[in-house]
Amino acid sequence: MGRTMLSEVRLGDISRFRGEMMGLAMLFVILFHVALSRDDPFYGLRRCGNVGVDLFLFLSGVGLWHGWVRRPDVGVFYRRRLLRLLPAWLTCATAFYLPDWLGAQRYSRSLPDLLGDITVNLDFWLHDELTFWYVPAIMMLYLWAPWYMRLIERHPTFRWLPVLMVVWCVMVQRVLPLHHAVGHIEIFWSRVPIFFIGINMGEHVRSGRTMEPQSLWLFALVAAVTGGTCVYLEQYRHGLFPLYEERMLYIPLTVSLSVLLCKALGRVPGGVRRMLGAVGALSLEAYLIHLHFVYVYVQPLALGYWPTFLLTVAATLPAAWLLHAIVGRVMSCGKTTGGTQGDGGR
Repeated sequence: MGRTMLSEVRLGDISRFRGEMMGLAMLFVILFHVALSRDDPFYGLRRCGNVGVDLFLFLSGVGLWHGWVRRPDVGVFYRRRLLRLLPAWLTCATAFYLPDWLGAQRYSRSLPDLLGDITVNLDFWLHDELTFWYVPAIMMLYLWAPWYMRLIERHPTFRWLPVLMVVWCVMVQRVLPLHHAVGHIEIFWSRVPIFFIGINMGEHVRSGRTMEPQSLWLFALVAAVTGGTCVYLEQYRHGLFPLYEERMLYIPLTVSLSVLLCKALGRVPGGVRRMLGAVGALSLEAYLIHLHFVYVYVQPLALGYWPTFLLTVAATLPAAWLLHAIVGRVMSCGKTTGGTQGDGGR
């Protein structure tokens, strides 16, 4: 028998190419945010750039499991997550909400409202106000994550809980008392399963599990069927179906896409991977900056879809790097100062 041209699927590559895939996910999100006419043939595919959020969450879950196995300490887990998220978040949230409160008050209409928006994006939780919604959402998921990881370590059967989370998404939409209470944050609930599936996948990735070469055909089939359905829905049925249904399709699409992207990234030039990895390293800052600090000024130029996208990316990345560098420097100075004071107090 002849040897197959396919190579085995190495789930460890999800960790190997995690940074590059985070970079791609960020570019997908920017593609999604750039406006495009409904009549354009690319409209459906552009709308599916929203899957970048699910890819972020899946890869975040995988990464959290790696860190948890190395040090399963809840306090350390929270401290690391807060130090990564809060400085950049508080900087951008203050820069956005404070001028609004001092002026038009489109978002924050009182001082308590302002403080709530800056700290936890309170209006997202109360009214589904979508400015920066991903950050408070990931904060909530990080709040739950260590308890879930501790649970599945002790009782592996509970790895099936994401199935119940999918059921919850349906309940929130169709059970009216639940829908009236928490249905306004459907965009959050429909992303919860993929995050915890990422945590579940983390051990397979960490241990370097492999799958037979023919499994690649299954991943390709899943990506083609779910991705094709999503593109069709967005191109021809946008606005005529509840979005949570499409986001359920994003779950198998995200998992299969991550495997296929690993295969593709293993074959692209190293320079391309390094550029994508650099974007991935700045993904948090780029997410916070690109839409409300860059794109809002690029869009009025009416350059067309692709020039607008490219200019938005070109302007976002230096700003994201600068924010990352400044926050890193401030945090480093804070640690140094704190360490010096602590030594002196002993």
